Amino acid sequence: MTLPETLTQYLDGEEPVAEVTLGGDDRLVVTPTRTLVYRAEGLLSDETVEEFAHDAERISLSTGRRKAKLTIDYGLDGEETLALPKDKLDAVLHPLLAGVLDAHGITDPGETVKRTFRFSELTLIVTDRRVVKHIGQAVWDEEHEEYAFENVTDLEFEPGNVATSVVLTHDGRQERFKAPNDEARAVEAAITDALLSYHDVRDVAELRAQTEADEEADAESTESNSPFGEGPDLFGDTGTDADDGDASDDAEAPSDGTANNTTDRIIEQVAQEASRATDTSAADAETAATATDPGIDDLAAEIDDLRSVIETQQAELERQNDLIEQLIEELRQGR
Repeated sequence: MTLPETLTQYLDGEEPVAEVTLGGDDRLVVTPTRTLVYRAEGLLSDETVEEFAHDAERISLSTGRRKAKLTIDYGLDGEETLALPKDKLDAVLHPLLAGVLDAHGITDPGETVKRTFRFSELTLIVTDRRVVKHIGQAVWDEEHEEYAFENVTDLEFEPGNVATSVVLTHDGRQERFKAPNDEARAVEAAITDALLSYHDVRDVAELRAQTEADEEADAESTESNSPFGEGPDLFGDTGTDADDGDASDDAEAPSDGTANNTTDRIIEQVAQEASRATDTSAADAETAATATDPGIDDLAAEIDDLRSVIETQQAELERQNDLIEQLIEELRQGR
């Protein structure tokens, strides 16, 4: 359809993405950034063009018996009012909201708005990549919610006496909203078709199966990418003869990676410290015993000294044991 010349001049090189006839020669044209309303020349008025930018903060709706009015709020820049026939409301609201979502970066370049639904205080906008939901008296404002199909793993519809609950599983959580039964089938068809097309599956059952397969693959990938492989060998090869002292065993032993080598060195160091503590305790006890005066009077004092030495070394051994247990626990936690 050819646009009036006056309206064409207002396009400023933009291509119209939607056009709605408002009655007679009046037209509404939506471009990527603006909505233009052309009023044809009448007996009491000249032809005019109104512009409504899409960077609105809020859109409100009021309806009468024959007319509807959209109030477009631009925050500090004030408000603009778009009046139109009531029976043209749905045709206008759909491309207008699409333009607003695009202007705010809610939809991506090339994303298509499939359907728009307005139920009392619930607005639903279904695109080929997401569902945008707004609850409240306004048709839309910045307090909206969106559910990207990328993160939707299940979809159900629960019929009720008056309304049908739409149940979206998004990011592992169920999100619910209701559509009146007389519109429920249209809502179900719009969301289901868009979701299945996005995931390239035939039905919701296939989507669920695909989700389960992806989760299992992610779990296997996480296990295989663990920095400790199948888990660190905390105590080395217990079957190795401590007296062999064969350096070739270490040279031929397979490496479990940097983390395991570091673990082995730390455990070996702690074990050596514990061993040295034990040897020191025995040596101190032997030295004390060698220096013992055979006199009976000094025996009790020497026994007390030995007991003090042993208790000190025992405390040191317990500290070393606590360090080993702490190290093992941290390694199990992947720290």
